[in-house]
Amino acid sequence: MTPRPDSWIDAPWPGNPRVRGLFTSRQGGVSAGPYAGAGATPGGESIGGMNLGSHVGDAPQAVAANRARLAAWLGDVRVAYLDQAHGTEVADLDRWDGASTPQADAAVTATPGVAACVLVADCLPVLFAAPDGRAVGAAHAGWRGLAGDVLEHTLQALCRKADCKPAAVHAWLGPAIGPQAFEVGGDVRTAFVHQAPEAADAFLAAAEPGKWLANLFLLAQLRLQAAGMPLSQVQGGGVCTVSNPARYFAYRRDRVTGRQAGLVWIAARSA
Repeated sequence: MTPRPDSWIDAPWPGNPRVRGLFTSRQGGVSAGPYAGAGATPGGESIGGMNLGSHVGDAPQAVAANRARLAAWLGDVRVAYLDQAHGTEVADLDRWDGASTPQADAAVTATPGVAACVLVADCLPVLFAAPDGRAVGAAHAGWRGLAGDVLEHTLQALCRKADCKPAAVHAWLGPAIGPQAFEVGGDVRTAFVHQAPEAADAFLAAAEPGKWLANLFLLAQLRLQAAGMPLSQVQGGGVCTVSNPARYFAYRRDRVTGRQAGLVWIAARSA
């Protein structure tokens, strides 16, 4: 088996040994062209990319090979890919048939060996874990999803499934577009500040009048905190996809590009 790339990020969960979390990168696959990995081999050939998105124009056989490679690295874990639409729908993977593609931007499950998975290329992947590994979840959070409460909906679904309070849940923020690269219009800022005045702290005036630099990581932290999660239980954040072309696909940077994944699952046995 091909070694797993060092650029992938494991997300450990303190006090939750049965939960596993992972953020992939653009490295480790077979995709070519704009979906390839950055750089070249000593022979001048492009390095294969780990594009996991089947909707971005990549060769279907390459995507299938990448997903098969991920499955081999994960072992006895089934990955539930979603049909994402920048919405707030949360899929219940305990009802998943194992073959279909749920239409949702988040998912929760209490079934060991089923990975909740979101695909991203600048949007923020957020992973959740309830105490004692009773349930896990993943959410795809761009600015539209954040403003529409996708994190709150995911947290509520997770807490219902695990019979716990938001204060007992832990979360991981994966790589996403950083605040120095995410320029938005005033309508985006207004959408957040209208809901919560403290969201103004997540926006800095850009060089162009009427434009703002938005901090997705801070916006997510503020939303989770308002939903009842202590910030001490929110890990990760701060890794920018746009400024790391060797590691990450980024839609804002490249437009035609692949997708990396954020995954979380309950292991059959604790480590």
